[in-house]
Amino acid sequence: MKRKTEKSELIFRIVAYFILIVFALICVYPLIYALSAAFSSSAALNAGKVVIIPVDVQGTAFLSVITDNVFWVNYSNTLFLTFFGTVWALGYSILGAYALSKKRLMARRAFNFFLVFTMWFSAGIVPQYQNYMNTAEVFANIGISDLKWTVVLAMGMNATNIILLRNAFEGVPSEIEEAARIDGATEMQILTKVYIPMSKATIATVALFFGISRWNGYFWAYKVIPSSQSFSWPVQVYIRDYIDKYTTISNSPHQMVDDIEQWDTKYPYAAISAVYSMVVCAVIPILAIYPFIQKYFAKGVNMGGVKE
Repeated sequence: MKRKTEKSELIFRIVAYFILIVFALICVYPLIYALSAAFSSSAALNAGKVVIIPVDVQGTAFLSVITDNVFWVNYSNTLFLTFFGTVWALGYSILGAYALSKKRLMARRAFNFFLVFTMWFSAGIVPQYQNYMNTAEVFANIGISDLKWTVVLAMGMNATNIILLRNAFEGVPSEIEEAARIDGATEMQILTKVYIPMSKATIATVALFFGISRWNGYFWAYKVIPSSQSFSWPVQVYIRDYIDKYTTISNSPHQMVDDIEQWDTKYPYAAISAVYSMVVCAVIPILAIYPFIQKYFAKGVNMGGVKE
């Protein structure tokens, strides 16, 4: 028999759904605005006429971005940093979490404490910058001048994600590991055949965290990769450089007329809209991948049977 909904419960549901809908609209609106701004004219944007629907619809902005070879070179750099950065960070995070999940590890408590300690007290920007520079110097000494690899390797550590993986590995029944050892499995086989398959949900979640952080990574790439190597910039740094140049040209009363004319020739009629077009292009991969990863969030961390 269906239970009758209490009045207080009904009110709670209405309020909860209302809050969720409002929150969802707040999250979605920036993307809607970016799409509208990308297809609106710069004049309409400057006048504040664009709210939801595009004003003075045009496709010049998207066309200028699509035909901008430099933008797509930087876009490919972002794909490079995201893929290799995620693989590198996820790989050694799994190895570190697997080791920390073992009670037989010597000084396990101390290692876990130092890991958590980095979440309480950060070393600061200067030591991190020195870490990047030292890594770049080591690469230069062995003949690697592409600073993208510096960003990939020096950005790998994340204590929170390692703790998430460690907790997932600790939840795997020890009987399964013991059964694998009886069958002659090595340590690496136990990790790859037992722990990783039974922790797919957590690993997928951590991979998404790493991927998003690498895709949106801007600050250190901006600081480490100089303008002389702009061909190695990720797309986020390229967008920031675009905004800086446009702001300088627009706000400087003494700016050379040739510079302004050159800018208007490259992005006719839609210079500001080009920024939003770049943003829309930059967010598309995350929007495309997220629905496929999201299904793992609801799955249990431990799946399988116990062999006794």
